[in-house]
Amino acid sequence: MKKLSFLLILISVFTFAQTAALEKKISNIIKDKKATVGVSVLDFENNFKYNKNGEKKLPMQSVFKFHIAAAVLDFVDKGRLSLDQKILLNKTNLLENTWSPLRDKYPNGGVEIPLSEVIENTVAMSDNNGCDILLKLIGGTQTVQKFMDSKGVTGFQIKFNEEAMHKDWNVQYENYSTTNSAVQVLKKFYAGKLLSKKSTDYLLKIMLGTKTGLNKLVEQLPKNTPVARKTGASGKNKEGLTGAENEIAIVTLPNGQHYAIAVFVSNSTETDAINCKMISDISKSVWDYFNK
Repeated sequence: MKKLSFLLILISVFTFAQTAALEKKISNIIKDKKATVGVSVLDFENNFKYNKNGEKKLPMQSVFKFHIAAAVLDFVDKGRLSLDQKILLNKTNLLENTWSPLRDKYPNGGVEIPLSEVIENTVAMSDNNGCDILLKLIGGTQTVQKFMDSKGVTGFQIKFNEEAMHKDWNVQYENYSTTNSAVQVLKKFYAGKLLSKKSTDYLLKIMLGTKTGLNKLVEQLPKNTPVARKTGASGKNKEGLTGAENEIAIVTLPNGQHYAIAVFVSNSTETDAINCKMISDISKSVWDYFNK
């Protein structure tokens, strides 16, 4: 019994030392940076938790497309929508001055595409027009809020769509999440507590194929590491301020275990390259922690 107690003490001391080392690494990465940085990490199997500014309400930008896609797929699960149903693309929903691979593919509109194509472009390619099409389909941002509230997701608020965010810089701050909330919702999602198994697997597959933000969370991870992720970025305003440079992800380790990570860089006057490098370096530090 004494040997077991001593072993548990040793494990506890070792874990504390490792966590302290991770905290030191992350603190050094963000030290002297003119930005607010929120970081949260949650190990799914062993419930290891780490956060820095994890309860700060920071603008999500396109990270909210994960939450929106989940709300849409809840409608699919309930039989109110179908992945095969046709969505009409036209000049009214293919806005010009915004990021939209859908508009680039169908510049003249006048076509019907399956709902699945809208979801996949919205999540994997962060299509802004696709996002607003999905929101309109389910009744707006309030439907997403009610869905997340019903699943016990706290520290999250959504009020405005992409079109509104493009018209008013300050609106993005009304669509916020804490990084603690982000990793918790990812854990709920992975555990099948948000959607059916079919919809969970479907959205996870899309996130594993995300094409945006290759210079952020995945940049320094070993090639072919499974990372299911969603990015977000505001760009800079006229004063050179970055409202948000973000990413959330579920990372699969070589031993088959998983952790969720969320890094939000907000109100930064650093360059885009420095903002993304912070996210990349933090991600590598967390990866190293789990692989020691």
